[in-house]
Amino acid sequence: MLRNIFWYSYRIFGDAISHYWRDNGSAFASHVALSGLLAFFPFFIFGTSFARFLGAFTYTPQKIKALVQLLPDVIAEPLSQEIVNVLTLHQGGVLTLSVIGAAYFASNGIEALRTALNKAYRVNDRRSLLFCRFQSLFFVILGAFGLVVMSFLLILAPLLIKIMQNHSFFMTEYIGVIRLWRYTIAVVILFISLLIVHKWLPAGQRKFIDILPGIVVTMFVWFMASLAFAQYLTMFDYISTYAGLASIMVAIIFLYILSAIFILGGEINAAIMFYRNYWQSPR
Repeated sequence: MLRNIFWYSYRIFGDAISHYWRDNGSAFASHVALSGLLAFFPFFIFGTSFARFLGAFTYTPQKIKALVQLLPDVIAEPLSQEIVNVLTLHQGGVLTLSVIGAAYFASNGIEALRTALNKAYRVNDRRSLLFCRFQSLFFVILGAFGLVVMSFLLILAPLLIKIMQNHSFFMTEYIGVIRLWRYTIAVVILFISLLIVHKWLPAGQRKFIDILPGIVVTMFVWFMASLAFAQYLTMFDYISTYAGLASIMVAIIFLYILSAIFILGGEINAAIMFYRNYWQSPR
């Protein structure tokens, strides 16, 4: 039994990795990383404008830092500062031309994910360009709404802790659990986002059970890679290598690593579906 599981896992991971290299997965990871970086700030411009349109709240430096707290500190600090600078300069409404343009450029990041996943799932996308672009814009709006919800929940947790400390001293023992909620919320939203992206972004039809293995592997390897990358940065003098571009280069390298893992998650799902269909087909 264990031997069969080992052999099955070996075939799946071997197929996924070999297909990743054959189809220039590293080039697509670079494309996703750069497109994601270029789409990042337009997405925040649109997301904050969308939050003001909904009457939710205005983003402050503290709220921005709460959103990027899961990233390595060397990336989170300069990134949060640049986000604050961008949002300070931009205070337009949700329907201004610049915000509409920001939504369009943010959708380019979604299109990069679509291209990479189509390659990973080994499908040809025959849907119209107009449909794909409108779907990407819809995902941007959905992501902006998710950003508002996540911001509200991440900011609500510290306020709840403070209220409990002031008025409910007997609840102090549960404060650690409440702090854990902040990370749980982020993980749940990330899981749902990956589920939506893998299910509906690439061409073809897949069941939820088909995409779960790759998503679980992606999230686990993302976590381990983030820890390893943060440890690597504490040992590597990257500032002397990249000088004034250090923060940007570190962000690009980190996004490249995340993108490569994301694509491999799709490759794993595709390999599992391939071998399952192969063994179930009559021979």
